[in-house]
Amino acid sequence: MSLQEQRLGVVATKPPWHGPRVMVAALSLGMTLAIVAIFAANLTDWTPSAVIALPLVALTAIWISGGAALALLGYFLPPPYSAKVPAHWRPNSRSAILVTLCKEDPQPVAAYLESLHDGLERCGLSEATEIFVLSDTSGAGLVAREEAALLCRQDAGVLTYRRRGNNLGRKPGNIGEWVDTHGARFDHMLILDADSRITPGRIARMIWHMERTPDLGLLQAGIGLLRGRTRFGRHQRIASRLLTRGFGRGFAAWSGESGNFWGHNAIVRVAAFRVARTLPEFPGNAPWGGMILSHDFVEAAWIRRAGWAVALDPDTTGSAEAAPQTIAEFHARDRRWCQGNLQHIRLLTEPGLDPVSRMHLIMGVLSYLVAPIWLIVVALVALGDVPVAGGLPLAVVAGVLLMPKLCALFDRWQAARTARRRAVMLRASLGELALSTVIAPLVMLRQTGAVIAVCLGRDCGWKSSQGARWRLRPGLGEASVGWSLVALAIPAAGPSAIWLVPVALPLCFAPLIIRMLDAPA
Repeated sequence: MSLQEQRLGVVATKPPWHGPRVMVAALSLGMTLAIVAIFAANLTDWTPSAVIALPLVALTAIWISGGAALALLGYFLPPPYSAKVPAHWRPNSRSAILVTLCKEDPQPVAAYLESLHDGLERCGLSEATEIFVLSDTSGAGLVAREEAALLCRQDAGVLTYRRRGNNLGRKPGNIGEWVDTHGARFDHMLILDADSRITPGRIARMIWHMERTPDLGLLQAGIGLLRGRTRFGRHQRIASRLLTRGFGRGFAAWSGESGNFWGHNAIVRVAAFRVARTLPEFPGNAPWGGMILSHDFVEAAWIRRAGWAVALDPDTTGSAEAAPQTIAEFHARDRRWCQGNLQHIRLLTEPGLDPVSRMHLIMGVLSYLVAPIWLIVVALVALGDVPVAGGLPLAVVAGVLLMPKLCALFDRWQAARTARRRAVMLRASLGELALSTVIAPLVMLRQTGAVIAVCLGRDCGWKSSQGARWRLRPGLGEASVGWSLVALAIPAAGPSAIWLVPVALPLCFAPLIIRMLDAPA
């Protein structure tokens, strides 16, 4: 078994890192060329708009083909072998469990940490671990609520609670201050958000991996989703359970020792984090300037640049987080992520970065630029400015988009041993496909608006409390765009109008869709 296999506990048949990267590159390039070639072959006239649209199609094809290639790779790789921690193993290191809070409800966090503390004692990890709550909460009422929930647990020896009066550097600044004041006493720190949940058994596994791999700087755990309270929350959890397993295997194999960091549910070697302790601050004002919002990608890249390995264990067992429960909450979080990822454009030429770390930054940027690009292409085709004969190019794009879902379906089908389980899995897969198809145009339109807002210099802030302001009823903005697209496309109605149907119809009925999804599950 190779050193890499020993590190992540994977089966000996796992290919070396360069193998998955070559496979993903070849598959992505092949699918991209196929999409572009079919699109070009079905053009009936090379108008100026068609010439402009072709590179835009290529850019979106690269994005969706990359996702399909990772899903295919994950499907054909053997399941990850999660080596069991030896029964009599006890850590030779000390690990801090850091939970970051900023204006979240502290009561569920306090109850969870009390349960986690008891579980660590039962697992024999209490002497090797210590729980810290690092708060950036402000406001007299919120602070009083937080102290009422946590100080009594501190008195009972469950945790150590610390709240900063100055929120300099936000979450990474809070963790950095902890490293400066307490880091010398610990070898590792396990970072959790307020809505993160991780079991003592998974913590033991992560510490064990860190101890047996001295040059592993960061180990990111796969993350499942907690049970949803709304239909939208339930849909996200089902989608995660269906798609994460295979895609995670492919992503872990492709990234190798140059993995990424998702900000929580990860264990970091304190010595490795010190090199990422000081993040760059961009000149100018937000959204392009100021502090980095999406700091986790950058921290992973900095740790890897310093020579430490950054790895992903794609198994989601014992590791979870809460998902946004309404469309509005999802859009608010996505708006912050959009701004943070677009800031990474300024880091793409940063010297010394590992090529795969640079690719993580590029993929984060592209994940948001794809939305306005695809909306432009669809509008040009539907309005007749880009004359495409028939729906074959759209069908090919749909096929590539469906590939990750098909891989997940086949993977789950093989794992399901009974007809009843297969029927449940098939129903869940079809329901997820239907809802994803309906939600995708709403997300695309909002992401387009977010990109435009950032380009216009509008800062979304970081958990800032905004005063009440006039807003449209949920979905009315999307509906107005959808009906406008339909009205514009009617004069040019023809075979190309089929491109507009999967985008415009969900937008037209957005208020009804949002009301349905936000309802209790």
